[in-house]
Amino acid sequence: MTDAEPAARHVLAIEALTADGFAPFGEVIEAAAHTPRFEINAGYAQRFDDLARVDTGAEGGRTRVSIFRALPRTFPLQLGLVERHVLGSQAFVPLAGQRFLVVVAPPGPAPVAEGLRCFITAPGQGVNMSRGTWHHPLLALDAGGDFLVIDRAPNRPTTDCEVHDLVGVQAWVTG
Repeated sequence: MTDAEPAARHVLAIEALTADGFAPFGEVIEAAAHTPRFEINAGYAQRFDDLARVDTGAEGGRTRVSIFRALPRTFPLQLGLVERHVLGSQAFVPLAGQRFLVVVAPPGPAPVAEGLRCFITAPGQGVNMSRGTWHHPLLALDAGGDFLVIDRAPNRPTTDCEVHDLVGVQAWVTG
């Protein structure tokens, strides 16, 4: 492609986030009606256990818990890159139940725009992306806000974040 040739345009369909639809990429974190639970604290609380497989131990890694404060994105939204973490999973959980977009591609070779999938969360849903899953950085909607992020803390000078630019095809989400 030369500078004079425009990039092809690929518009991603926005899918509702479901456990089955997201399974190739990780787990949906939610306390839904179908999620197994049990009572604790003399019946004053319910516990929803084992909602995600936090995977951070590769090469002596440790789990870290962070808060990302995200600004809202607006449509149309052009996607320029994806990233992946080959040494650990990464979870995003909205602290105020806000919606966000999750753009992913399966682990493996760097994806092309046509291989991306876009999910929209329902209020209160979070995601845990499996180790190696390609994903766009956090895409907050509405008012943005704070997100609990659970991932692998670096234990060496380099970080566990491989970035791939989406070249040749423009990937868009139009809302």
